[in-house]
Parts: sequence; structure tokens; C-alpha cells
Amino acid sequence: MQTGDQIVQSLPWKWSVQGKIFIIGGLGYMFDAWDVALNGFLTPLLGKEFGLSVGEKGLVATANLIGMAVGAVLWGTIADRLGRKRAFSLTLLIFALFSVLGALAPNYGVFLVLRFVAGVGLGGCIPVDYALVGEFSPSRLRGKILAAMDVWWPIGATLCGVVALVLEPVQGNWRWMLTVMVLPALLLFWVRRGVPESPLYLAKAGREQEAREIIDDLVARTGARAEPYVIEAPAEDGAGSRGARAVLDQLRQVWSFSPRVTSVAWLLFITVMTVYYVALSWMPTILKEEGYTDYAAFAKTTLMTAVGIVGVLVSAWLVEAVGRKWVIGVSAPVAAAALVGFALFLDLKTAALVWLGVFGFFIQVAIPVLYAYVAELYPTPIRASGFGWASSASRVTSGFIPLIFGGLLWPLLGLTLTFAVLGAVMLAVVLWMAFAAPETKGRELDHITGRADDAAKVGT
Repeated sequence: MQTGDQIVQSLPWKWSVQGKIFIIGGLGYMFDAWDVALNGFLTPLLGKEFGLSVGEKGLVATANLIGMAVGAVLWGTIADRLGRKRAFSLTLLIFALFSVLGALAPNYGVFLVLRFVAGVGLGGCIPVDYALVGEFSPSRLRGKILAAMDVWWPIGATLCGVVALVLEPVQGNWRWMLTVMVLPALLLFWVRRGVPESPLYLAKAGREQEAREIIDDLVARTGARAEPYVIEAPAEDGAGSRGARAVLDQLRQVWSFSPRVTSVAWLLFITVMTVYYVALSWMPTILKEEGYTDYAAFAKTTLMTAVGIVGVLVSAWLVEAVGRKWVIGVSAPVAAAALVGFALFLDLKTAALVWLGVFGFFIQVAIPVLYAYVAELYPTPIRASGFGWASSASRVTSGFIPLIFGGLLWPLLGLTLTFAVLGAVMLAVVLWMAFAAPETKGRELDHITGRADDAAKVGT
């Protein structure tokens, strides 16, 4: 007899059922992209208004990304302990509230604090959204669905660029850029209240009756044939811990589950997202240093993000055609190499723009598959936490990298060598992934990776 988990993961895909969750979850991810991209546009504008040094401008992105790092851990733990649905709604509400307050900030110091707290709210969107969407998705389509989730990222980043271009001539433009982003976020918060709790989470939490109600409803709404199934008894995992102890307990479980897999997840997140956030946060400033106007620098950065939409669509096809590891292993180093090409040809505007487009395409081939891959590696009781801790590690690193990049690496090594160093690290990490982590293509959730040393069996 099948389990409830297997029933959910074998259902036919319906846009009116799972597709609705995919869209609502994806829209939250879009705001994550919008907010991260906004750092790049805010940096030169705030620098001009408050007379900031290079290091102080770097803190614009750092405060926001460090807040997201805290949020990824906090909300990933909440999602695994108290449920996906509760975290699913609250993350956006906190983000919207403190973004509005950020738009009203009277000075630079207050602005940084409010951007940090807004980041805490938004940082939970990615781990919670990916866990929820993945747990409602059929296993045969899960890779494509999770990879396609990332199409919302370049859409959000591109919308941010378009808004920045429109508002660039307006007095107090950076305040309006924050305000415009908040209005649809509040609407989405209201819509999210209607999303059901994950039946996989409910089953693992011992809430059998609630899990059965949702599974039976999914079967009826997708038109699948009703079959008897069992809900497996949850394992004892010490879920009674609270607060900081609960967070640390989840971290311990993530690493004890499989040190090899977790090291791959963290290193991939750190390197891929660091390269992307450096480009996104500093590209308008880099282009302005080359003599571009604010408007032209914003336009070129927006083009970079728009090209990424095509990259995501390609990744959604490749992820099931060739597998997760091959897509990440090729596209991530190529994206890093494209930044080196951009730096080498920065004086030739057309060539530099082409390399920028190549980067925008390949980085958005890599990131969707990375998110899908890490979301699949962990079992249900620690899926959101495993993803959240990996995301948090990248946010912490990426949060300080814009500051280090602008204040140390770029002035000391130059743009070309800095990007080359990042590319070499990226190559080393994907080689470690090839050796240490399993391929997840076509496998059922919770039957992908064994504990500890079982993760070494990576041949299939």
C-alpha cells in the first residue's frame, strides 16, 4: 500500500491545484529578487544623498543581505517546527512593514537598521517557498517545477530595474522605489492566507487527520483515482525544543544527516550567490565609474537581469534532460568566466554589454537548478532548515562581500583579477559537488540521500 507522501508525489499536475501554489510561492520569490536587485540601484542614490564613502555604500547591500541570512535560518526553523503555511504568510508581512518604514528613514543609520529587519522577513521566503512548492509537486516533474520557480527571480529583478528607470528623475527617487515594491507585496500576503499546509509536513508532524483531509482534497481536485494509503508514524526527533535551542538543533540535524551533502549545499550556495550578488549589487556603480549616467547604468543592469529570464527557461528544460549536477557544474563556472570577459573588455562598450548578457544568461541557468537541487537533498523534517541554513550561509558571505569587494578586492586586485579569483573558487566547488553529492533527478523526496556515509554513494 502506498503512503500519503507517495500519493501526493504521483498526482497529475493541474494548474488550478499545484499550479496555483507554484504561482503564489513564485511571486514571493519575485519580491526577494526585487529587493536584492534594489540594493544595486539604491547604492549610488543613497551615496549621493548622504555623501557616503565606498565602504558606507557597501553597507547598503550588507545590512539587507545579513538580515536575509538571519531570516533564512529563523524562518526555515519555524517552517520545519511550526508549519510551512504560517511562515509562508508572515515572511512577506514583516518585509512589507519594514520596507515602508525604510522609505521614511530620516538618516542613513536608521535606514540600515530598517533594511536589516526587512531582510529578516524576506529571507524566509526562499527556503519556505521552495519547501512548500516542492512538497506539493509530482516527483516526475519536481525538477522542472522547482527550476521554473526561479523564472520569478529575473522577472522581479527586471521589474525593479524598470521601476528604477522610471523613478530615476523623480525627487526622492530611492524612497519611492521602496514604496512601490511594498504595495503588491501586501496584496500577495493576503492571497497567501488561502494556501493549504503541506500534507508531507503534517504527516511528519503526526497530524494524520489534517494530512488526510488535504491529500483527499488534492486527489479529488486533480481527478486522480482514489486509492487507500497509509500515513507513516512520525519519527521522534526532539521537536519540542524552542527558541535558540530549536535553531541550533536544526543545524545539528542538518550536518549530522550528511556532512558531505551539507558541505556541498553550503559551498554551492556561497560561491554561486556571492558571484551573482556582487554583480547585482555593484554593477550600476561599476558602470558609473566608466562614465555612464545613472539612467544608462540602470538600463544596462536591467538588461543583464532581463536576459536571465531566458536562462531560467533553458534551465527548466535542462534540469530533467541532463540532471542537476551537470547543469550546475557547467553553467556556474561559465557565468563566472563571463564576468572576467566583461572586466577585460570594459573599455569596449558593445563587447562589455555582450559579456554582461552572457553572464546574465548562464547565472540564471545555474541558480534555478541549484535551488531545486538543494531543496531535494534533505528529508521532509529538515528540508526547509537544510535549505534555509545553506541560503543563510550564502547571505552572510554575500552580505559582507559587497563591502569587501568595494573596499578591498576591487581597489587592490582590480576588477579582472577579482572576478578571476571568484571564478577559480567556483570551479573548485563544482568539482567537489561532482564527487561528494548524489544526483537527485527522478527520485522521490525522502528517498534521495541516506544518512551520513550513505551520501558517499553518488553514482546514481
